[in-house]
Amino acid sequence: MNKKIVILGAGESGVGSAVLAQKHGFDVFVSDKGQIKEYYRELLEKYRIKWEEGTHNESIILSADEIIKSPGIPESAPIIKKIREKGIRVISEIEFAGRYAKGIKICITGSNGKTTVTNLIYHILKKAGMNAAMTGNVGNSFAMAVAEGSYDYYVIELSSFQLDGMYEFKADIAILMNITPDHLDRYDYKLQNYIDSKFRVIQNQQKDNFLIYWEGDPIIKTELSRKKYSMTLLPFSDEIKEGMTAYIENDELIIDYQDKTNIMTIHDFALKGRHNTYNSMAAAIAGKILNIHKKVIRESLADFQGVEHRLEPVITVCGINFINDSKATNVNSTWYAIECMENNIIWIVGGIDKGNDYSELFPVVKKKVKAIVCLGKDNKKIVEAFKDKVPTIVETTTMEEAVRASYYLAKKGETVLLSPACASFDLFKNYEDRGRQFKQAVRNL
Repeated sequence: MNKKIVILGAGESGVGSAVLAQKHGFDVFVSDKGQIKEYYRELLEKYRIKWEEGTHNESIILSADEIIKSPGIPESAPIIKKIREKGIRVISEIEFAGRYAKGIKICITGSNGKTTVTNLIYHILKKAGMNAAMTGNVGNSFAMAVAEGSYDYYVIELSSFQLDGMYEFKADIAILMNITPDHLDRYDYKLQNYIDSKFRVIQNQQKDNFLIYWEGDPIIKTELSRKKYSMTLLPFSDEIKEGMTAYIENDELIIDYQDKTNIMTIHDFALKGRHNTYNSMAAAIAGKILNIHKKVIRESLADFQGVEHRLEPVITVCGINFINDSKATNVNSTWYAIECMENNIIWIVGGIDKGNDYSELFPVVKKKVKAIVCLGKDNKKIVEAFKDKVPTIVETTTMEEAVRASYYLAKKGETVLLSPACASFDLFKNYEDRGRQFKQAVRNL
């Protein structure tokens, strides 16, 4: 009899997992407590996969041999508690697809920068003519990519929620950008639980695998010092040279892997700002490991178009610059955004607080932010944190209201920055919806 797999959640990762499981001869059932989008419903029908929506049929779910859980479903969900009580194995889509993926897996995680690095590495691989897929947390299902074709390279962005359901999966190249407090509401408000989750990206790595990481991150350094690892460690830094695989010397990016190569001046990077220097360095090391020619790496770092919703210039209205950084869903990400701007920012912030500590932002906000526009259902914590740091704080509950308020507060030459430092689900479907509504509201001015 075929092994029975139940998939909880019929979004991108769930439906991708269902198609892959069907192709490998499993008895597949998909269950979504909410409503399934038309596109995914059509896919399930096309592959003749059994599904339900608006409910969880417990007798079917609890008869599974294995369960693939959507990363959005928390451990606290009643159905997950029942599954755990029954002792049924619960894995992520990434774990499942990893069993069938034949290509090289380049896995990127971190609290910030992972989407940019994922896109940048994919850009380098495509420019080099490689047969590559970009998957994971960037919105394309890893499982669907594995089901649909045989790629030589999988560039996979991994969130902590995806990492939580990974056990035997092994990254050929792991990239750990940074670790700062995020999603603490899902980790019992314990930072170590979140750190342990991020470090799952290197579990199962052996001596022929690689870990690229930012040497300047104190949490990563502490964790790596706790035990001896067998994979090849490839640190990068813009400040230290000794022992670094990539570093900056006289504004030049140097990669010291197998041989020392002067790649290019940092002034030619398409992406500006210190955090983007780190992103470019990590991607360049990955390119070097994969034996991609220096000229291709250099061209890719110089002509990369950037990522939607990540420090994305929208338009200039009456001399006021509008920047969409909706993807900044935590404090550290917002710190980088404000830090790389000129002074006189009108900062749009707010949403669902994930256990944020805003004190990290105080110095940079005092120096650069002229006014704050809160955008959320509950702005008390933000108002309380910044009331003595910024002279003007306005509260709004719609994007249109927030953009209009920012426009009236700004003068020619100043910047309106949407960098919320919070999740979007109080007022928007997701951070993409929030970013697109921002851009539309700006164009409507």
